Amino acid sequence: MTLIKSISGIRGTIGGETGNALTPIDIVKFTAAYATELRRRLPGKDSYKVVVGRDARISGKMVESIVCGTLLACGIDVVNAGMASTPTTEMAVIFEKADGGIILTASHNPKEWNALKLLNERGEFLSAKEGESLLECAEAEDFTFYSVDKIGKMVHKDFTMEHINAVLDDKLVDRKAIREAGFKVVLDAVNSIGGPTMPLLMKELGVECIELNCEPTGNFAHNPEPLPHNLTALSETVVKEKADLGISVDPDVDRLALICENGEPFGEEYTLVSVADYVLSNNKGGSTVSNLSSSRALRDITQKWGGTYSAAAVGEVNVTTKMREVSAVIGGEGNGGVIYPNLHYGRDAYMGIALFLSNLAHKKVKVSQLRREYPDYFISKNRIEISDKALIDKILNAVKEKYSSERVTTIDGVKIDFDAQKKWVHLRKSNTEPIIRIYSEAPTMEEANALAEEIKSEVDKIVKA
Repeated sequence: MTLIKSISGIRGTIGGETGNALTPIDIVKFTAAYATELRRRLPGKDSYKVVVGRDARISGKMVESIVCGTLLACGIDVVNAGMASTPTTEMAVIFEKADGGIILTASHNPKEWNALKLLNERGEFLSAKEGESLLECAEAEDFTFYSVDKIGKMVHKDFTMEHINAVLDDKLVDRKAIREAGFKVVLDAVNSIGGPTMPLLMKELGVECIELNCEPTGNFAHNPEPLPHNLTALSETVVKEKADLGISVDPDVDRLALICENGEPFGEEYTLVSVADYVLSNNKGGSTVSNLSSSRALRDITQKWGGTYSAAAVGEVNVTTKMREVSAVIGGEGNGGVIYPNLHYGRDAYMGIALFLSNLAHKKVKVSQLRREYPDYFISKNRIEISDKALIDKILNAVKEKYSSERVTTIDGVKIDFDAQKKWVHLRKSNTEPIIRIYSEAPTMEEANALAEEIKSEVDKIVKA
């Protein structure tokens, strides 16, 4: 059993011993710490309100009951959004003018997992500093519970259509063009909350939607991470149904992966690239942001439209912070996470697909043809286990010095850009394991793999020195 405590929340497997899994006691401690830190972060208010939403996981109802009960016991009013996607819960914080939110989802992790993702009053993830304070509060159990006359009150609200309408109302979502295009799509929602909600958006857009794994049972039909090898049934159905597009979302609907009409993957890195292409065509000269481990294709597209690209440390909160800093018009992460600040600062598959379909409708091409409009890059993902954790910083520093003649970025591990060859490699240490992750990208997979092997060889020399 596993329990991972981090600045972004608490994540673990259901069942097991306290402190070693996501048990009811751990859920209470972390939720109470969130309530306590909320009052410290926003002092002097007469009342506090928090939105709680969950995906369709089997453990969701149980975790929801504990979280909501604990918040009430801490004197916090609760708006229970019930089954709701991550972006819908984030938007609900904005709609309700709430003081925060808690999303109950383990994202792409298997059904045994669940998690508490913690939001501030803007419907965005807590900062690193706020997360650290919360962890300290939970560890010290530095919280109290309120008397019966001061416990919170709870209401239930469904925010799905309010969120969808906000997507539809955006000026760049061309409902008329999409409807006239007469698209047919196949949706794989992996038996979670995207099943009952994403077809509602498709209906409003006038898109025929064939549903695959759309019953929100929490019994995931396949590994829930939307990677090509997990989406073979979707690819086959797209070809069989002669659909224009295959759509895959993860259990909490913040990641979007696409399948071309011929059954080939569009590429999760290219979800953001294609959406950014459309947004930038309407905001020429605009800024974009992605994390250091995302494809340089976004940088290429941004420069094509006369804009400026910036890289952020890995992690959604780091991307959104950088987006605010540079007033980005679009940003996100290469895992299919599209962040469109005109709606909100959070990864949102509903917004992502609405903008993608708008782009497709305007270009009047097949999805495979659209993909060929973008530069080809290939990412190789590797990891090295380091027996002596104390060596990791030494390794990163040595690699930085070895390649100092190249463009080096150190805001999150070490990233080396070989701009002349249009390739890069990014080394990051894990916060939870004694490993270094090595991501490399190049115009061919052979080059990306070769770069990764070169770096691994350098690491091996440093370890043996």
